[in-house]
Amino acid sequence: MTVLTNAANPDQFELSDLLRIMERLRDPSDGCPWDTKQTFTSVIPHTLEECYELVDAIEQGDLPHVAEELGDVLFQVIFYSELGREVGAFDFNSVVDGIARKLLRRHPHVFADGAIEGRVFESVTTDTVKANWEAIKRRERGSSKQTNTLSDVPRALPGLSRAQKLQKKAAQVGFDFQTLDAVLGKLEEEMSEFQQAVIDNANAAIEEELGDLIFSAVNVARHLGFDAENVLRRANEKFTTRFNDMEAAALAEGSSLSEESSMQLEARWLSAKSRD
Repeated sequence: MTVLTNAANPDQFELSDLLRIMERLRDPSDGCPWDTKQTFTSVIPHTLEECYELVDAIEQGDLPHVAEELGDVLFQVIFYSELGREVGAFDFNSVVDGIARKLLRRHPHVFADGAIEGRVFESVTTDTVKANWEAIKRRERGSSKQTNTLSDVPRALPGLSRAQKLQKKAAQVGFDFQTLDAVLGKLEEEMSEFQQAVIDNANAAIEEELGDLIFSAVNVARHLGFDAENVLRRANEKFTTRFNDMEAAALAEGSSLSEESSMQLEARWLSAKSRD
């Protein structure tokens, strides 16, 4: 394969260069020993890590870092595409073709007759777009093995994200609470059942009821229009900031959190909280 460079910027690599780099890394004769040993399964943890690092960079507002992390995520796509090409299942071009066709197919309100330059001049609401999107997906599932409403919710999603997606899918066929009060009532019910399990000291029941309680809390977030995963990530960051503040304050006073009493720790927490 001939390595091409950008005519406008000859020092800037292009997608074709990245594809060639991946081929070289996987070359069994003189490639990278680590890369040549990888499989679809072994790359998964790296893919998840890179995606989370991208999300973190976006949330931090560090745009140069976002560009770097986007490159890392793109490389994951390149890696899987090369693995697919080697076994004759698919290659990068077929991946691009597949997503392009899907986008054209699922956006008939933008691409008239499924053509990239086809124009639709009628306005459409966001709700209509969402409804059409789901209808198209259902038609696509009709010709595949996925026939259940929840079958296309990935099992590998983080727990909160998967819970919210499962709830959203169920709601699309009418299985949902109709009011926020009803959702809050369910949350209170699950809290009561969890507390009873704790009183009974029944470990299996405690675990089950705690799961139900968290699932109901996710449902509250969904009904309020929040993303539960983002809500918890923000809570994590808030806790981290306050705890770091506590440690810094203790260090400045020649102390350590591990040496302080629970009352001192509570006072430091309230102090850190007041500085938010």
